[in-house]
Amino acid sequence: MTGQGPGAGPGVRPAVVAGAGRPVLVVGFVGVTLAAIGAFQPDDSVIYVEEPDVVRKRRVHEQLEGVAFVRGLIEWEYHLAGKADEFFNAHPGLDPAAVVPAIEYATPFAARLAERYGLPGAGLGAAQILRDKALLRQVSAAAGIANPVSVPVRGPDDVRAFLRGRPGPVVLKPANRQASVGTRVIRDAAEVEGAWADCLVQDEGVFVPDRPMALSMLAEQYVEGPEYSVEMLVRDGVALFVNVTGKQLFPGPHPVELAHVVPADIPDELARLLGARTALLVEAVGFRDGFVHGEWIVSDGVPYLVECAGRLPGGGILDTIQLAYPVELLRSYYAVLKGEALPGGLPRRAKGGAAVRFLAAAPGRVAAVHGVEAARRADGVFLAAVTVEPGHPVAELRHSWHRAGIVMATADSPAEALRRAEAAAGMVRIDIEGEE
Repeated sequence: MTGQGPGAGPGVRPAVVAGAGRPVLVVGFVGVTLAAIGAFQPDDSVIYVEEPDVVRKRRVHEQLEGVAFVRGLIEWEYHLAGKADEFFNAHPGLDPAAVVPAIEYATPFAARLAERYGLPGAGLGAAQILRDKALLRQVSAAAGIANPVSVPVRGPDDVRAFLRGRPGPVVLKPANRQASVGTRVIRDAAEVEGAWADCLVQDEGVFVPDRPMALSMLAEQYVEGPEYSVEMLVRDGVALFVNVTGKQLFPGPHPVELAHVVPADIPDELARLLGARTALLVEAVGFRDGFVHGEWIVSDGVPYLVECAGRLPGGGILDTIQLAYPVELLRSYYAVLKGEALPGGLPRRAKGGAAVRFLAAAPGRVAAVHGVEAARRADGVFLAAVTVEPGHPVAELRHSWHRAGIVMATADSPAEALRRAEAAAGMVRIDIEGEE
């Protein structure tokens, strides 16, 4: 059996099935959400859209085989400009019920496709601003949102010029990437040449197409302070649900997230301020329907915008929100994009706490993994998993894809959830060949 569209392969039900109802288009494949989507989507109701290279490298056809809610898979180069309008014209009778962006790089395509089909969505203008960190700085600053000083840079000389005369470090980062890829903190001019070469390594492996992505780099003022993210479900530009997540980073020059705590263990006043700043950002970019995941650093009581994504959060944050409140947030997100009533009320406060603690390993080749089963049996642990196994090469921790595993725990409070997650993470040991 074949899918409909360029490159559709075997093993998945046809993309259009007569009498099967209007399908939901999910742009971008995220395997860990299959069980959660299957809890509320009926059989034969979802069509995935994914880049041909990613389908091949991640064996997406195989992963979707036998998944009851999946109707088909359409291979489409959605990273490229104009591809949403091309898709619309190539599939005039598809008549989807919703277009859902599942990953960062899918957001402009999904927003434009929703516009063409007359469906709720972020809006192409908002999606494009959120995907470009330089544009986001420009637009949000004009709305009165605090931003770090930021300039485009084309080489080490530009970075050194930005660094000169500044009292603290700077951050070198891409304007158009995800998962901290190509991001580094530079504390001294002597580091610039090596840091530039380091940040140009932006390979995301199986998660992106093989063709190169445009290089767009920024140098930014380093803002020191605790980090948070705000997760907000939005309909017609109005927040329906708001959560604030506390964040911790791994030590080192690459700002890779070590832990997430839901809800953030902070005073109500600060939580309200972060929510209000995110609502102002939604208004500033003209975001209409869907989910925003805004990241902030608070310095001297002022929230500075780091970046904002127009899609669901990654890194286990969605799961921790659903556990801590509890709330059917994924199902509610789909309802918003379908233009349907919500499946139930959305809580304003969490009833407990949940936390994620990520695992890392030293660079090298994995010799053995110990303690995963013990971690799974620890108090409050909801999930404990490693993504490496003996013989697997481990790279230096440079971005989120280099993390080696995850532990998720729940408790009556955010602080206790984090303590449990840290305790369980401490039970896991990843041995590297040649280590003493």
